[in-house]
Amino acid sequence: MSTAKKASERLIKKYPNRRLYDTQTSSYITLADVKLLVLGSEDFIVVDAKTEEDLTRSILLQIILEEEANGQPMFSSAALSQIIRYYGHAMQGMMGSYLEKNIQVFIDIQNKLAENSKGIMDEKSFSPEMWTQFMSVQGPMMQGMMSNYIEQSKSLFIQMQEQMQSQAKNVLGVFPFPGSPMAKAATEAK
Repeated sequence: MSTAKKASERLIKKYPNRRLYDTQTSSYITLADVKLLVLGSEDFIVVDAKTEEDLTRSILLQIILEEEANGQPMFSSAALSQIIRYYGHAMQGMMGSYLEKNIQVFIDIQNKLAENSKGIMDEKSFSPEMWTQFMSVQGPMMQGMMSNYIEQSKSLFIQMQEQMQSQAKNVLGVFPFPGSPMAKAATEAK
């Protein structure tokens, strides 16, 4: 992480008593306050006050856990189970990247819709409530667009997986493993 990036980040320290201390405001804050920083797109880092270990991801996961427990969850139990299954899997790194890119595509679509709506309404009135109302009208269209995107993405993912399997077979096929083409050729040559 660059020094300029670190200097612009808000530093929050987590103490052993589980309290969060915002060094910018010189006050203790709650997870709800950290959530407001996220919603305000403020850069911050949470570190352990003693060890200076970066705890930002842990705090963000706590916020997600609270959001999932209260109100309408974003992830189904099946989706969470699938995500858990990818930990330790050979495709774990790829899955994280895949999810991140898909979320970014969704954000880009949302930003494009907001940009295109600037002429219709002033920016201040396009609140989360307005998004809710807008999406209730545009929801079916958005779901169709996202379904098409997901199907295309799924096809590309399957193609990529097949290519990787094919390349692995080609690379590993030159070694005399039992059942490999080279092992069969050696057996037939005897």
